[in-house]
Amino acid sequence: MKPTALALAAAAVAVIVPDLASAQAGTVVVRGRVTQIAPADKSDPIPALGVRADAITVSDKTISEVDFTYFLTDNFAAELILTYPQRHDVSLNGTKIGSFKHLPPTLLAQYHFNPRGQFNPYVGAGINYTLISSVDLTVPGVGALDLEDSSVGYALQLGLDYNIDKNWSLNFDAKFVQIQSDVKLKATGATVSKVKVDPYLWSIGVGYRF
Repeated sequence: MKPTALALAAAAVAVIVPDLASAQAGTVVVRGRVTQIAPADKSDPIPALGVRADAITVSDKTISEVDFTYFLTDNFAAELILTYPQRHDVSLNGTKIGSFKHLPPTLLAQYHFNPRGQFNPYVGAGINYTLISSVDLTVPGVGALDLEDSSVGYALQLGLDYNIDKNWSLNFDAKFVQIQSDVKLKATGATVSKVKVDPYLWSIGVGYRF
């Protein structure tokens, strides 16, 4: 009897465990977030113009964003983060010299530590592709400046979902995104500096699980 019972128990575990491991496969979570963008404000010096390092700065900004998370397994997921083109002011030595827009869709691979629990921390890493447009930058005595059309870089993520019930959750999220661009003279196309926007993004939001 005992060997038979053990055999049945082992068979039951063999069936149940794989089922539990894939219970969340195919689950989709849609979140709305409010995000604070805090650029690193790093730039190369421009010796010919007497501009020191880190003199070019990009303004902070609070934005709204939407993200879609798809669970491949119980623990592994992919997240796509979207927003609309954002305008940032640009300053040189504290004086505004213009603005530009950027659209930064980001795709991340995530590991969720406790997807079935009320508190579910996660980490992520992925790629960011930023489109830069509507560049309007002018330095008195130098002329109009331009930026590259796009930037490709890595993204790192740390976050926490607080699951209110089977559908709703609160989300707290922090990201670092690599965004860089050459600064060029518009008239000649010559590169005069390199700006590392490299922002930290701090977010809070609400999620709905389907």
